[in-house]
Amino acid sequence: MQTRLFASPQYPAVPTADGALYPVHRIFCVGRNYAEHAREMGVEVDREAPFYFMKDACSLVLSGATTPYPPGTENYHHEVELVLAVGRQTFRAAVAEAAAAIWGYGCGLDMTRRDLQQAARAKQRPWDIGKNFENSAVIAPLTQAAAFGPVGHQRIALSVNGRTRQDARLSDLVWSPAELVAHLSRYYHLAPGDLIYTGTPAGVGPVVAGDVIQGEIDGLAPVELTIGAPE
Repeated sequence: MQTRLFASPQYPAVPTADGALYPVHRIFCVGRNYAEHAREMGVEVDREAPFYFMKDACSLVLSGATTPYPPGTENYHHEVELVLAVGRQTFRAAVAEAAAAIWGYGCGLDMTRRDLQQAARAKQRPWDIGKNFENSAVIAPLTQAAAFGPVGHQRIALSVNGRTRQDARLSDLVWSPAELVAHLSRYYHLAPGDLIYTGTPAGVGPVVAGDVIQGEIDGLAPVELTIGAPE
């Protein structure tokens, strides 16, 4: 009988508003899904189709944590985002079908080593080192879709040490949640356990050790992260 050389980590899980746990298998992230954020990054939205990058499930951090300032960066940025939690097997779905596949929503932070991301982008290389690293996907407890209601004019905002930096509406999303699920399902067999971070509005910026980040979306549990000292 073969034995494993080392123990495999368990999938992380996100608490839900009704006291359950949502195990997380994959994390998809949408780039440039708010026009104003794309402009502040010096690019325009590609309206032909959304594009994506991924984060490992082991990068997930629950709201309320203190995480160290990450290595290798001098420009560590916050990004507040609406997060979708997939609730059923979905493949090649139409937009109407895709909406029914969304189990719930959460408020999340896509933490970014911006200097590393921009250096990779300038050389037309993948963004992984700037986006996919330990403690980079922060999330608050999830709320079921039926309890949250339709995604529309809800406010999405972020503050650092009590000062507002990002402030927009979910109606500013370029691609809606259902459109994102439908598009992703052309390329992946989406399944329960898949999270989709839907992009961030304008106003992203740096944080340093000691900063307290608070993100909020109307109708959802807020997300909070404290930046600790570098390891």
